[in-house]
Amino acid sequence: MNKYLERVLIDTEKKNPQEAEYLQAVKEVLESLEPVIDAHDDYEKNAFLERMVEPERIITFRVPWMDDNGQVHVNRGYRVQFSSLLGPYKGGLRFHPSVNQSIMKFLGFEQIFKNALTGLPIGGGKGGSDFNPKGKSDNEIMRFCQSFMTELYRHIGQDVDVPAGDIGVGAREIGYLFGQYKRIRDAFEGGVLTGKEIVYGGSLARKEATGYGLIFFMREMLKAHQNSLQGKTVIISGSGNVAIYACEKAMEYGAKVVAMSDSNGCIYDKNGIDLDLIKQIKEVERGRIKEYLREHKDAQYIETTNEDFPVWTIKADIALPCATQNEVTLNSAKKLVENGVIAIGEGANMPCTAEATEYFLKHNVLVAPAKAANAGGVATSAIEMSQNSMRFSYTFEEVESKLNQIMINIFESCKNASDKYGCSGNYVAGANIAAFQKLAKAMRAQGIV
Repeated sequence: MNKYLERVLIDTEKKNPQEAEYLQAVKEVLESLEPVIDAHDDYEKNAFLERMVEPERIITFRVPWMDDNGQVHVNRGYRVQFSSLLGPYKGGLRFHPSVNQSIMKFLGFEQIFKNALTGLPIGGGKGGSDFNPKGKSDNEIMRFCQSFMTELYRHIGQDVDVPAGDIGVGAREIGYLFGQYKRIRDAFEGGVLTGKEIVYGGSLARKEATGYGLIFFMREMLKAHQNSLQGKTVIISGSGNVAIYACEKAMEYGAKVVAMSDSNGCIYDKNGIDLDLIKQIKEVERGRIKEYLREHKDAQYIETTNEDFPVWTIKADIALPCATQNEVTLNSAKKLVENGVIAIGEGANMPCTAEATEYFLKHNVLVAPAKAANAGGVATSAIEMSQNSMRFSYTFEEVESKLNQIMINIFESCKNASDKYGCSGNYVAGANIAAFQKLAKAMRAQGIV
């Protein structure tokens, strides 16, 4: 490895010794940047990488709230404002028991590059809490969101930092957060949060955007290798927004989706997933995916018993990990390759371990990296921000058309960068290089700040 890259990586490891997820994200990016760093002597002198890996600001705060029985609980809240090089900090809020500073920093770091790839004027950030919304009443979630925003409001704004949803934060939570922000600020600042309901400033196609964008990117990647989604068998992890709408769009392109999952296990339906039933179970009933069997008794339910998700044991041409980070282990990668998978589309953030990604690339499996392939959600959030600023709304078709073109542009950026720097077909490296070059140009222009 280039000596400058090696030094930055060692220093980052020393400063953040307990932050495994963050270090994994940094290492993956730095290792792919070697040809770019070798070509620019001034990057080291001006500490480009040191500034890139250090967040501009980390905010941590307590979130006290009362449950329906009058018991008070205290959770921890985070907002990592990582980079404002290209625009206001932009990135989701995650409410999940696994949330800690390492995960917030890894997500914020990924967000910088993802947002840069969209070509839109947005910086990178991330936030959330170790609060678990599962099993909580609407009133409990409302009280938590109001307490969370009572601290967060002083750190955000439509020209400063614009949060959105992520795992555990959907339209319901965004609504409660926005209501409390509006109450405290005594002003309707529509662009301060994205992922809002349509009735008070949200964008059509936002719910579908990440999943649709993933398939648009996959379509372009397969096309570049003289292939397509038509007739392919697809397996998807997760059953939230990303998974559901990736499934929907994949089916539109002629693919057959045979498996989906949640944190308890996966369903396998050899006849093809009944997406309307999945939507009913997950979006309306907020139930568990095994309830799929109540109407499709010939389908199979496989329970998750260890870190190797059972969905990855099902034979398929294309795998779309859309659940959470590091869900595809090396063991799962080996099983997928053994079963003949030709492409991986990362719908979740960093869903493949470093070893799994390396194994896929070594065995000529196409990998659509998360920071490129799942950028459709944040791209549509930026379109939502534009609509809020204009006091104007696009139609669903207009938003989808803009999203489609953005994903085409992102793929072309990744492909061109990988071709230029001698790693053709490696879109993981291509995404990192294309995003970094844009960020480095802005960093040079803005001086030492």
